[in-house]
Amino acid sequence: MKEIRVGDVLIGGKRPLVLIAGPCVIESEDLVLGVAENVKKIADGLDMGYIFKSSYLKDNRSSSKSYQGPGLDKGLKILQKVKKEIGVPVLSDVHDQHDVDAAAEVLDVIQIPAYLSMQTTLTLAVARSGRVINVKKGQFLDPRDVKNIINKIEGEGNSKILLTERGSCFGYHNLVVDMRSFKIMRDMGYPVIFDPTHSIRVYGISSSDPRGGAPEFVPSLSRAGVAAGIDGIFIETHPDCSSALCDAASMWPLDILESLLIQLKRIDDIVREQNEIILKR
Repeated sequence: MKEIRVGDVLIGGKRPLVLIAGPCVIESEDLVLGVAENVKKIADGLDMGYIFKSSYLKDNRSSSKSYQGPGLDKGLKILQKVKKEIGVPVLSDVHDQHDVDAAAEVLDVIQIPAYLSMQTTLTLAVARSGRVINVKKGQFLDPRDVKNIINKIEGEGNSKILLTERGSCFGYHNLVVDMRSFKIMRDMGYPVIFDPTHSIRVYGISSSDPRGGAPEFVPSLSRAGVAAGIDGIFIETHPDCSSALCDAASMWPLDILESLLIQLKRIDDIVREQNEIILKR
């Protein structure tokens, strides 16, 4: 299992659970800085490595009138401010190969979105940036097919890869999480992250509609994922989910994030302790 470094954060190997968290999309500089500061305090208190996540552009929206974010230039300036003022690594997703060079100047982790995970031109451009890459497994992919994406990235000389599970299509509008996927992908040699907040989205319904997500399942899915042996948890969070401009129906409330993370950290400690016992036999 490779150990991936993102700033001062180490992911994978025998390292404890890492947190990737932030609002779905950059709504304002004040909101982003406020969330980053609050989550960092929580993560520091739990001794968890933390990477801030927010999108400068959400290109996959159900309506052309939906809020898409501030765009590349303004969004990257805000993310640069998060790095400087809050002191945490930053992650955002890139939808276009032409954005990669500018994004790589700021981002510590470049994310390939799930819907674009099989786009070769984008994948190769991100790989050549030399940055850590977070591959969101497409909802349409068998976890074994992620090996094809890894091969593309490694072919460009980049082996700084994270793999993220975010549910698989299961009939109309439904996503399910196959817990076997964590081991399947982890056996490929790279750290595996779990994103429960996208796994409970109800596709075909606007993310601003309360029916567009089922956040009540985030805790149980998160606990199961950590028990299955993941390396990091990816949680989109917001101080007022109902008023969020993107994924309002699926983000996890910031004011109860700490209590969830306390549970997950305890489970992670148990899993790693038991793994050590098994390895010593």
